[in-house]
Amino acid sequence: MTPAYVYNDREIFELEKERLFSRAWLFVGHESEIPEPGDYVVRRVLEDSFILARGNDGEVRAMFNMCLHRGMQVCRAEMGNATHFRCPYHGWSYRNDGRIVGLPFHQEAYGGEAGFRRKGQALLPAPALDTYNGLIFVSLDPEAPPLREYLGDFTFFLDYYTKQSSGGIELRGPQRWRVKANWKIGVENFAGDMYHTPQTHTSVVEIGLFREPKAEKRKDGCTYWAGRGGGTTYKLPPGTLEERLRYVGYPDAMIARMKEMWSPEQQALIGDNGFMVSAASAFPNLSFVHNWPKVEDSDDVLPFISIRQWQPISEDETEVLSWFAVDKDAPEEFKALSYKAYLMCFGSSGMFEQDDVENWVSLTSTAGGSMARQLLLNNRMGILSDDTPVVPALAPEQFAGPGVARVGYGEYNQRFLMADWADHLERPAPVRPRVEVGTPDAPRTASCTDDDTAEA
Repeated sequence: MTPAYVYNDREIFELEKERLFSRAWLFVGHESEIPEPGDYVVRRVLEDSFILARGNDGEVRAMFNMCLHRGMQVCRAEMGNATHFRCPYHGWSYRNDGRIVGLPFHQEAYGGEAGFRRKGQALLPAPALDTYNGLIFVSLDPEAPPLREYLGDFTFFLDYYTKQSSGGIELRGPQRWRVKANWKIGVENFAGDMYHTPQTHTSVVEIGLFREPKAEKRKDGCTYWAGRGGGTTYKLPPGTLEERLRYVGYPDAMIARMKEMWSPEQQALIGDNGFMVSAASAFPNLSFVHNWPKVEDSDDVLPFISIRQWQPISEDETEVLSWFAVDKDAPEEFKALSYKAYLMCFGSSGMFEQDDVENWVSLTSTAGGSMARQLLLNNRMGILSDDTPVVPALAPEQFAGPGVARVGYGEYNQRFLMADWADHLERPAPVRPRVEVGTPDAPRTASCTDDDTAEA
């Protein structure tokens, strides 16, 4: 049972900031967004702003967007290309790898290195940075486990969205909008809620956007949970791997590249077991969509992939960042039509998006009242009164992927996700040392050789 008020409570939100978002791995962007030296985007992790930049050396870094002098935001543009960043307050400047190179009147104002040791100083880096299939994550915990270890077996499923060819994916966006809803609701919905589709999205099916005649077909798919994430699948008609991939709209050239990239087990999940991944969530606030609506004036369908982040603003407001993702090596016509399918379904004004948000706003608003503190919500779908599952987990020969999978409706994934959430909130956040910069006795904020810094 879940207390209803956790979806709109200030104290809970403060605990989430202190104990969850301070230690989890959080998605901030993709390498395709900053392909060239000097390219950068500015992204937030709650209140913290980071410059995500590719340095002249080609390395990707995430640097805290605050000047070492008086704390002004160094970079105020959301994206661009720059060799240096210059603070608009007092003119301190930094290379695109974070190292300080310009300090006006260094000798006159500070007495040179004796007063402020400029050599070796740099913008504060994110405590931890790692990538998977080009997805860039940061953690505010310097002792965070390696990203691959953190994600665990969910990477098996993550590959379907992010590794369809050796070229990887490219992103367009993000579209960005705010909703008056708690961030956890969207994460739960994408993680495993097939139950809402026949009710919330009936009209989308009735207008013929999908070739499946009824939204109730969702119950023939399964939910799965593996490592730090899980999601839903559709059950495909009988056929070979190639036939099933064609059924959802992939051309033969793309299918051939998928077969080169995916493991035998990943191919078997689709080709032998007949399950095609749909929506999914990775803990704590990253989600994925894979769907295949009809596009143009045709009965043909075409798949799209979307990546989205649920960025908490407060206990009752979320900023949604939504990217369109596509195989970099896909034909240009496929990319154009796939983007159109994405906008139609899950863009900022997409049909699915509007259906979902109406529910989430209502839930959040109701959870903020006094009566919600008396109510324990029923999240026991899929288990009997003695806690045994309504249906057994699929055997390995029925489901080639890792983790636990079950056919039909259930709230298994929501329970897994909220258990991880509760575990984080019960553990106090670690105490971390403060970083002092610039004084002769202070530790350096970056590892740089002295001759890397030039007098401004």
